[in-house]
Amino acid sequence: MTRILLFTGKGGVGKTTCAAATALRAAASGLRTLVCSSDPAHSLADALDRELGPEPVSVAERLDAQEIDLYWSMQHYWANLRDLLRLVARWQGVPEIAAEELAALPGMGEGSALLWLDRFYHERRYDLIVVDSAPTGETLTFLTLPQATEWWLTRAFPFQRLAMQTVGYAVRKATGVPLDRGYAELRTLFERLQVIHKVLADPDVTSIRVVLNPERMVIREARRAWTYLQVYGYGVDAVIVNRVVPATDDPAWSAYLEAQAGYLEEIAGTFAPLPILTVPHRRREVFGMGELARIADDLYGGIDPCAVLYRGPTLRIEPDGDDYLLHLPFPGDRVTSVTAAGDRLVVTVGGQRRTMALPSYLSYYRAAGHVIGGGRLTVRFVRPAETAASPRQP
Repeated sequence: MTRILLFTGKGGVGKTTCAAATALRAAASGLRTLVCSSDPAHSLADALDRELGPEPVSVAERLDAQEIDLYWSMQHYWANLRDLLRLVARWQGVPEIAAEELAALPGMGEGSALLWLDRFYHERRYDLIVVDSAPTGETLTFLTLPQATEWWLTRAFPFQRLAMQTVGYAVRKATGVPLDRGYAELRTLFERLQVIHKVLADPDVTSIRVVLNPERMVIREARRAWTYLQVYGYGVDAVIVNRVVPATDDPAWSAYLEAQAGYLEEIAGTFAPLPILTVPHRRREVFGMGELARIADDLYGGIDPCAVLYRGPTLRIEPDGDDYLLHLPFPGDRVTSVTAAGDRLVVTVGGQRRTMALPSYLSYYRAAGHVIGGGRLTVRFVRPAETAASPRQP
């Protein structure tokens, strides 16, 4: 079975380095490995210190690498779809040059990566596929891409399927654009996206690893990403804290190290019970196979990087009438307080606080009662008008 590891995180945290180091370690252990970048601002070639292109190329024994290019992929694999999108834009009065730029569906950059992933997964060409994803915001686009594509299929085009088939020949004769074939490609694309999404949501196949630095803004974004990944049922099996500055007696570093210690404690509390892997700051640029091998040693030690590093219940949200119930894994039997402020939920146990991000829509609700049982904490969220009347228990 082919394994998939997807690395995500805020831009600049070092996820490309961690992804490349993981792939190199896996290849060295004997696995046929592919590392591919879906980030439009590719840096994988720099990390590997190798020339890369839009198709996989060998960069080491049993290791291939690829920087996915949207327009190259469309030109080579979805030419009819590209022509269809250009034609639709031109029908709407869009100038030719702008139509060229618009000849890509919203989210198609992410979709391109998913389609390559679908191809390699079903070909069984590799034992492990490591995805160096775009920053967290773009990664989360993966979650709604099939719905977006369905919207294009049913709403954005001036013809539905029957019309495409009926007038396809006439349009092709008049304009040279294979309208019916382009629509068929779009339908096939949508179906393939549905298939690969099921693969990504299978925790036995796919693990997502969140990369962050011990810094306030980075932690907050990672927390939000982790929440949304759990809400949509994706398996996050580890958090990687990159660029941890080692302890030193140099007084110039004392304030930074004190703040870092606080952030590391916050990370441990926020992402529990996920394993926290750390990579020390190397105080120099990291690129090339030698440096990546050392990063892999620091990151995994004796751990198999391809293993599923965590299995267990995750955050779950379900509707209950007009309310929502949030279920959170919780090993204890009591809490001091549970409060929600904006898009954050704060659970206090004794003198310890655990803060987690909430999906944006829950910021318009209020926490109104909680219960603990069955190894989980359940919090009820109600509409503000109902909160003041009579808070209800889950």
